[in-house]
Amino acid sequence: MMEFHLEARDPKTRARAARFITDHGEVSTPVFMPVGTIGTVKTLTPQDLSDHGTQIILGNTYHLYLKPGMNILRKAGGLHKFNAWPGPILTDSGGFQIYSLDDLKKITEEGVSFRSHWDGSLHFFTPESVVDLQRHIGSDIMMVLDQCIANPSDLETARRAHHLTVSWAKRSRQHFMNTEEIYNHRQYLFGIVQGGIYRDLRRESMETLMEIGFDGYAIGGLAVGESAEMRNEVTEFCTDILPEEQARYLMGVGNPVDLLDSIERGMDMFDCVIPTRNARNGTVFTQNGKLVIRNARYKEHMIPLEKDCMCYTCRNFSRAYIRHMFNVNEVLALRLATIHNIYFYMKLIRDAREAILNGNFSAFKADFCDKYSNTGN
Repeated sequence: MMEFHLEARDPKTRARAARFITDHGEVSTPVFMPVGTIGTVKTLTPQDLSDHGTQIILGNTYHLYLKPGMNILRKAGGLHKFNAWPGPILTDSGGFQIYSLDDLKKITEEGVSFRSHWDGSLHFFTPESVVDLQRHIGSDIMMVLDQCIANPSDLETARRAHHLTVSWAKRSRQHFMNTEEIYNHRQYLFGIVQGGIYRDLRRESMETLMEIGFDGYAIGGLAVGESAEMRNEVTEFCTDILPEEQARYLMGVGNPVDLLDSIERGMDMFDCVIPTRNARNGTVFTQNGKLVIRNARYKEHMIPLEKDCMCYTCRNFSRAYIRHMFNVNEVLALRLATIHNIYFYMKLIRDAREAILNGNFSAFKADFCDKYSNTGN
């Protein structure tokens, strides 16, 4: 089992601080994982990521399988060597990406057939083949293949997806236990809780996954159309049941307030494209809320994106300069905005952890949310 140490619980909430250990390094939680879908966090180098507080990144099995392909990754010695990221890597199984393909997929008990979004070629994933692919990628934490559905979905749709996901989870775990690491480091496998917005299905999913036994547990099937209130309700229900002594990963949630809501309810790990995708579109995050740097009001702002921010961007460049870079379509704009957003997210999570350790997470969250709702940028 993956080594996991619970260090502190907030006295007024379910928030907790912990750490887990991989062969590529120790990770302190709560933790946000920048999304490096195809082997890179867009526009950033590994040094950029580590300099701005990143502990672990996420890659995607579906995308890496299609390009560059497993032969290239094997020749490189795995994704760590291929992309020069020295820290831990978690790979999603590709279930969510296949869910997003709409009519380009067909799901059966055996697995999922789908057509590549690159060239339309036909491919087939099974729970076993997805484990094998992640063995070739060499990620530290692997995810089982699951079926993600939209929210809200009717009870029967949610029940079918739940039963298929736990069936695939059993096959994934058995195959994982019968295969070995390809590279010289340990790998761990997480199960994924599904069941839509239905408590009975979520409970059954968790009980079955815990009976199978995984190194950690992810909550899937959220941030796909439900309200924030419903997401919080489902998250809290799940953390009441999931094991205290293992990592909990909430997949795909990434707005700053949503992160704090989820930490408050006992989640440890998060990933989302929001900070990087927003940056490339010219939106940056600050303590006072989002700032759309393309706006004309920043044309003569000779101040940083955010006062007192210690990221590379804010230490060196003004809002006026970054706006100019966006308006002349200079690629540097994407990089500078992404650096700031990654730093903002890492600092937010780091501050949340410190508040948990100090026993004042509730006050920290209330203060952040009050400032974040301010639009005085």
